[in-house]
Amino acid sequence: MERLKQLFYKTYDVEPDKIIPLKGDGSDRKIYRVFFDAHTVIGIIGNDFDENVAFVEFTNHFHRQGLRVPEIYAEDLENGVYLEEDLGEWTLFDWMCEIRKRDGFTDEIRNMYRQVIEYLPNFQVKAGAGIDYTFCYQHVIFGRHSMNWDLHYFLNRFLEVFYKGEVVQSEVERDFNALIDFLLEEDRKYFLYRDFQSRNVMIKEGVPYFIDYQSGRKGALQYDVASLLFDAKANLPQDFREELIANYLEKVNEVASVNENRFMRYFYGFVLIRMMQAFGAYGYLSVVKKKKHFFKSVPFALKNLQILLDKNLEIFNLIPTLHRIYEGLVKDEELYRMGEEQ
Repeated sequence: MERLKQLFYKTYDVEPDKIIPLKGDGSDRKIYRVFFDAHTVIGIIGNDFDENVAFVEFTNHFHRQGLRVPEIYAEDLENGVYLEEDLGEWTLFDWMCEIRKRDGFTDEIRNMYRQVIEYLPNFQVKAGAGIDYTFCYQHVIFGRHSMNWDLHYFLNRFLEVFYKGEVVQSEVERDFNALIDFLLEEDRKYFLYRDFQSRNVMIKEGVPYFIDYQSGRKGALQYDVASLLFDAKANLPQDFREELIANYLEKVNEVASVNENRFMRYFYGFVLIRMMQAFGAYGYLSVVKKKKHFFKSVPFALKNLQILLDKNLEIFNLIPTLHRIYEGLVKDEELYRMGEEQ
C-alpha cells in the first residue's frame, strides 16, 4: 500500500483522502479506489512485472488508437504500481443483473451487448494491426502451446477433481491433439483479447469501456466472440447469441475479409476450448485459491455445454472421448448442487 501512496503523492503532490480496496478478479493483483478532493483514480498493485508491462503498454497503444480503455495516469512498474482512470462501479455483468432481476432480459441489455460485440473488431483488427506483440507476457500467439495448456488446465484442475467417470489419459490426449490440429487450421493473425467477457467491460454513462486485456496475444477471431457469448453466468439466451454472431460478422467485415462459413466451421471448436479453460479456472480458483464463489459459475457452464451437446456438432466426431466426458458432466447433479451452495 505504501508504494501506491508514494506514486500518488509523486503524481498529484497531495496525500490521498481515502483508499478503499475493490473486489478483485481471478488474478493476484490488488485493486484500490483512491479518493482526493472530489476526484478518484484506480490504483493497481501487482507483483508480476511482465503482466504490468503488458497491461500498461497495450493500454497506451489502444489509447493512441482512440479505443475506449482507461487512461494510464502514472506508473512505477519497477515497484509494481500504477494509477489509471476510474471507469466507475458498473461492470457489464453487474449492470445487466441489476436490470434483469427487475425487468428481465430487456432491449436495453440486448442493445448494450450489440454495442460490445460490434466494438470488438476495433481491438482485433484495427488496433491489433499495429500492436507490439513483444509485450505479451504469457504467449505471443494462441497456438499449440497455449491451447495445450488450456486443455490440460481443464484436465488437471477440473476433471481429475470433479469428474466421476473414468479418464483414460491416452484417449483424452488424442482428443486434445485432434481439437488443437483442427483449430490451428484457422488464421491467427489478429489480436486475441483472451478474456473478453462481461466482467471486463465497464459501463460508464451508458457507454461500454474495456479492461483486462493484458493476457492478449495473436489468435483467431472466433475465440473472443466465444468468450463473450458463452460467458457462463451472463447466461445469454441462445437465440440472442446467434443474433450477436450475425451482428459481429457484419461489423468485422467492414475492416477485414471474413468468410462467414469458414468462421462458423471453427467457431464452436473455439467455444469448446474456451469453456474447458473456464472449467479449469473454476476448479483452480475455488479449490486452490479458496475463492469458492467461482464455483457458482459451474451450473451455468454445464447448461452451456448441454446446449452444444444438443446441437450435435460435427466437431464431436473428432473428439469422441471428450464428447463422452461432456455427457457425463452435464448429468452430474452434484456439480449443480455444489455450484448452487457457494
